[in-house]
Amino acid sequence: MRAIFIFLLLCGVPLAAQDMQSCPMHKEHMKAEHQADVEKHGDDAMGFPHDKTTHHFRLLADGGAIEVTVDDSNNTQNVQAIRSHLAHIVTMFSNGDFSLPMFVHSQVPPGVTEMKERRAEISYSFEELPAGGRVRISTKNHDVLNAVQDFLRFQIVDHDTGDKTD
Repeated sequence: MRAIFIFLLLCGVPLAAQDMQSCPMHKEHMKAEHQADVEKHGDDAMGFPHDKTTHHFRLLADGGAIEVTVDDSNNTQNVQAIRSHLAHIVTMFSNGDFSLPMFVHSQVPPGVTEMKERRAEISYSFEELPAGGRVRISTKNHDVLNAVQDFLRFQIVDHDTGDKTD
């Protein structure tokens, strides 16, 4: 009797997993769960709430930009938190430290490995915007440009910003 129970248990587990994979809503459930994790990790890492700010990731001819602004321009506390965070990002990325995006996304984003290895060929700068700030990323090397833009495209998709990916 015990052997039959073990057999059914072992055979049933893969079937249950397969049933979840064939569920038409499984992919949507997983995406929603991942999005919630990205938002929670982002709030923890950035020091300001994502739901009171707007993020944009821009692809530009020589690299791109990460822009964050407050939704309520009277929220000066979040404006300062955004500027502090983005200035810190410039320092971290310049030093080849991408631990924050890896924490937020629970994986190594595309482009990061090359951006770390070739960080001397990338320029990072911080610019204040009236309601937040911008990290400008630029390079003159075509291969490094591809890595930077792969990183930014990943951000666009994973944060679901709706920004252009081409």
